[in-house]
Amino acid sequence: MDHEHLNSIACRTFFFGSFLLLAIAVLEWVLNRLGYTVLQAIPYTPARLLELAAILLMFVLAMLLRQIREEVKKRKI
Repeated sequence: MDHEHLNSIACRTFFFGSFLLLAIAVLEWVLNRLGYTVLQAIPYTPARLLELAAILLMFVLAMLLRQIREEVKKRKI
């Protein structure tokens, strides 16, 4: 596998992982308002899950910007 393929897989994985964390955070927040919880074994609050989702999205943005930079360099040469 080449570098571009691995980068693409990592981008997709992080992107879908961040949206999964976002969905879990929203679900947990709503359930906490109703007096229930989903994350009994995991000591993370919904705010912490949102932070982790944002961190994953920042990695995705960095990888996409790197891909764009490489494409621009290829076209200039």
